[in-house]
Amino acid sequence: MRGIISFGGYVPYWRLDRSTIAAVMGRGGGLGTRAVASYDEDTTTMGVEAARLALRSSDVEPRALWFATADPAYLEKTNATTIHAALRLDPSVGALDFGGAVRSGIGALRTALESGGPTLVVAADIRGGLPTSADEANGGDGAAAFVVGDDSDGPVVAELLGAASATEEFVDRWRQPGSVTTGQWEERFGETRYGPLAARAWKEALSAAGIGAGDVDVAVVTGVHGRAVGRVTGGLGAARVADDLTAVVGNAGTAHPGLVLAGELEQAQPGRTIAVVVLADGVEVLILRATGALADRTFALPVADQVAAGEEVGYATFLKWREMIRVQPPNRPEPTRPSSAAAARAQSWKYGFVGSRGTESGTLHLPPARVSIRPEDELDAMDPAPMADIGATVVTFTIDRLVYSVSPPVVFAVVDFDGGGRLPVELTDVDPEAVRIGQRVEMTFRRLYRADGINNYFWKARPARSER
Repeated sequence: MRGIISFGGYVPYWRLDRSTIAAVMGRGGGLGTRAVASYDEDTTTMGVEAARLALRSSDVEPRALWFATADPAYLEKTNATTIHAALRLDPSVGALDFGGAVRSGIGALRTALESGGPTLVVAADIRGGLPTSADEANGGDGAAAFVVGDDSDGPVVAELLGAASATEEFVDRWRQPGSVTTGQWEERFGETRYGPLAARAWKEALSAAGIGAGDVDVAVVTGVHGRAVGRVTGGLGAARVADDLTAVVGNAGTAHPGLVLAGELEQAQPGRTIAVVVLADGVEVLILRATGALADRTFALPVADQVAAGEEVGYATFLKWREMIRVQPPNRPEPTRPSSAAAARAQSWKYGFVGSRGTESGTLHLPPARVSIRPEDELDAMDPAPMADIGATVVTFTIDRLVYSVSPPVVFAVVDFDGGGRLPVELTDVDPEAVRIGQRVEMTFRRLYRADGINNYFWKARPARSER
């Protein structure tokens, strides 16, 4: 049996009320909300968060990491290697990008489901467009991750019953590299192309699974062509169609099928059959069945809880984060380019957030040190101490309105980690007026800043989502 062993979906904390777009600009917007990646998030950092959730519920060690996005933080440089470093995966685990197209997310997942060996598939996307555009209002940001393997690798929670693909070359939506605007051909054209392709792939997938349309308990149908999705959904014949989250999260592009699927799996009962139908430059269909192993799983941060816990962000702030408008920054020098050599020397700390602990004293050192503060520890007598999943408490904090930041003010806090260790860190996803001493926080992988085209990644702390 091959299928999904574990999974996780990530929804950014911030939400944009679509009605505020028209309130500010006089047009555009709509009803509901969309998820918004913070100024210090990109597809790589969101991919890390989704992958952490997927790996948290399983002890399977993947042999490969595949990362899919239509909005990569880097071109030429592999973005999956940053995720690899943040997850502290073994150097023997290959890391590859599946990038450039919305279809790459579901394509990477299907390839992993039909291949051998345990594979970690991560998809993330940041969607947008020009102010007042439909892409700006209807898009959404998010990520999803799946550990895929055989039952010999670990308990499979959703087995693959069948899959099919239908591909045809036609220009429906497109975006030039470096552009924020997406072109779209006349909607009726795309609808006429997707309909027959979906019917063919749907029929072939059902045949491969050995079931009929009426045996599908829930269908997850996503795509960036709204009219085509609506037409295809009405003709599937499944017992139920999943809420695609577009009213509250928006369409997260490359990550959207995985995000909706993760939410459905978190609520599924063993034996339930779930079909995933994705319309993007063709059609991909996966048919999965939840197994008894799913009943034994607990989810640290369900998608539904993340959706419910969002906080509103103003439209002007959203435009600033998206670099659509420029505002006067704090009167301090902008940061210099981070050193690649220094980052390589401190990789386990910078990306993996690994400290050191004295082998004799047990004293934790953050950042890691060769020389212990305790005399009983000899030089280099240190054990690695991974800290990314350890909770912490705010001891004291300050709000800095002068230091350089893309989104001032900056909240710095001194936190005490559970089990020992103290460190000054920057807080994110937080209202400066709501920070308090004694507040519980958790670590999150973020981008400190970008200089000379290099993203300076490190870890920040955010209010514990479980308490929110």
